[in-house]
Amino acid sequence: MDGKTAHFSDGTRRDVDAIILCTGYKHHFPFLPDELRLKTSNRLWPLNLYEGVAFTPNPKLFYLGMQDLWYSFNMFDAQAWLTRDIIMDRIQLPSRADMEAANDHWREMEVEIRTDAEAFEYQGEYIKRLIAQTDYPDLDIDNINRIFLQWKKDKKADIMGYRDKCYRSVLTGTLAARHHVPWMKAFDDSLEAYLRLPSTRSQAARA
Repeated sequence: MDGKTAHFSDGTRRDVDAIILCTGYKHHFPFLPDELRLKTSNRLWPLNLYEGVAFTPNPKLFYLGMQDLWYSFNMFDAQAWLTRDIIMDRIQLPSRADMEAANDHWREMEVEIRTDAEAFEYQGEYIKRLIAQTDYPDLDIDNINRIFLQWKKDKKADIMGYRDKCYRSVLTGTLAARHHVPWMKAFDDSLEAYLRLPSTRSQAARA
């Protein structure tokens, strides 16, 4: 980097506004100096992240998706919207002391979690809080929690068959179509096979 200009190994260069480093699921950031490095185990509420994203020792740095996941992409999406608004000064961060107090509060609630249902609801409440601060579209978190709990029951009832269950979209109300073969027998991973619905296969058989 030379100021805002990134120089690449092939000789090209480009001016950039931000650099996003994607590290996967391991909380390991050897490319960062100690003063910027998040150090945490896999927790529902990692400390030093205000609202789960802003690094409290230096809140110009953001970490997204650091939480132990019950939700995933809905949470990432809501975190991204909040981070965007902080960067654009639509949301003002409080003092470091207030940020740390908020972190301690969420950690105390995390420590009290005893069941899967409580874990779902805890992370759901966190997402509700993120959404409430931005113009993110409404999302029926309570209904999503209910689907999560049913999924968990299905998984415990039949570890080899729970993937064959269908659930209803909280956005459209549409019940997902059942795959044309049971998951354990689905050896064709092509896009064509994945998109083949039962009705399509039946019509083809009759033809």
